[in-house]
Amino acid sequence: MKYMKLSFLALLIVAIVSCHSKNKDSKPVVGFVDAFQDASIAPAKTGFIDALKKNGFEDGKNVEIQYRNAQGSIPTLTQIVNYFVSKKVDLLATCTTLSSITAAQKTKTIPIFMMVSPIVKLMKLEDANGKAPANLFGAVEDLNYIDTSFSNIPKFLKPKGSKLVVGMIYNQSEPQSVDAKKRIETLAEKLNITLVALPLNSSADAQLVTQSLLGKNIDAFFANPDNSVFAAFETILKGCDQKNVPIFTSEAGLVQRGAVAAFGADIYQWGYQAGEQAAQYLKTHSTAGLQPEMVKIRRRVYNPAAAKKYHITVPANFEAVK
Repeated sequence: MKYMKLSFLALLIVAIVSCHSKNKDSKPVVGFVDAFQDASIAPAKTGFIDALKKNGFEDGKNVEIQYRNAQGSIPTLTQIVNYFVSKKVDLLATCTTLSSITAAQKTKTIPIFMMVSPIVKLMKLEDANGKAPANLFGAVEDLNYIDTSFSNIPKFLKPKGSKLVVGMIYNQSEPQSVDAKKRIETLAEKLNITLVALPLNSSADAQLVTQSLLGKNIDAFFANPDNSVFAAFETILKGCDQKNVPIFTSEAGLVQRGAVAAFGADIYQWGYQAGEQAAQYLKTHSTAGLQPEMVKIRRRVYNPAAAKKYHITVPANFEAVK
């Protein structure tokens, strides 16, 4: 009986040691959450992964990156985040606002490295004391750059009538989209621009709402930072092209897809910046010294084909997209 107890104890020790050894040797897991499929947003993921690799973390070798895309579905997005949280991934990488908000609502312990997301205040994630969740990191953006983006429009266009008339659509269910719309309203008044803004609930409404907007004799369309605008941009562009209405934007990625010009964050660099923070965490296993930081790299870009179509002379400080 004594020997049986000793044998059992020995087996238990071996099992514990084996388990410890396995955990020690296992790769850290990154759960990457994308809210929707979009060509303008895709470079953020590439930048994030490139930053990890440059810092010594290569997918499949010494880190495991599990990628999931919700394809614009909120229930799917929730399921993805719940899955990663249940699997206790080492960190979450969240691309676009909805991913960041959902992740922040589902975990207060797993570090979240955000990209293509606004500051925490604009996501309505601060508590009653104005304090942000302690597990939020990465690169974020406020709405100040929209001022520059929108203010560029009079530099490119002359009004058909007495005042420039600029149209925009916004998702009334997205906090940062509503805030952007309010900010643009104030700015338009200062610039003596008539703003016509129509709400929508999802990208599925984009065609109908855009057609309604184009029926209001607008001089230009402003594509604001809105997930629905990103997802339905080709639909918006087609309608605007048919009515000879140029599109201006705050998102550099949309210029590659047909907008005339933009002043905004470089999406690849945005992801890269978040990836550098994530790499630091993987190296140190600590979030000490990390916090959400503002996007560092913005660009002034224009689309030569779109500028030519609308006979627009582009200022010298704008670079052509390739």
